Amino acid sequence: METVTDIILIVLPILIVGAIALFVIQRLKSKQKRGTLGKKKTAEAQTWLDSMIPLGMVCGSAGGMLFSLFLPISMATAIALGSGIGLLGGYFAYSHYSKTEETSS
Repeated sequence: METVTDIILIVLPILIVGAIALFVIQRLKSKQKRGTLGKKKTAEAQTWLDSMIPLGMVCGSAGGMLFSLFLPISMATAIALGSGIGLLGGYFAYSHYSKTEETSS
């Protein structure tokens, strides 16, 4: 019975991150088909918008690594879950930032 629990604990983070990745990919795909992907007027703002999702993953991985230092969780599991949560957070930041208007300074 202990082996089954170990297998579940190994496979569960993969399933969670896979479901998050599929959700984000499907949402971006549907936005692309509708033509509603975020477009900004300046090159700097467009670069920032395009960097939201990868930055979310990097921050999530770093957070997972810090999380695993203080709690009894495997570092590989924490980094995988952190990057998946960062992917989701980066997508929501991308969606929010793509809807905001640019201010000219």
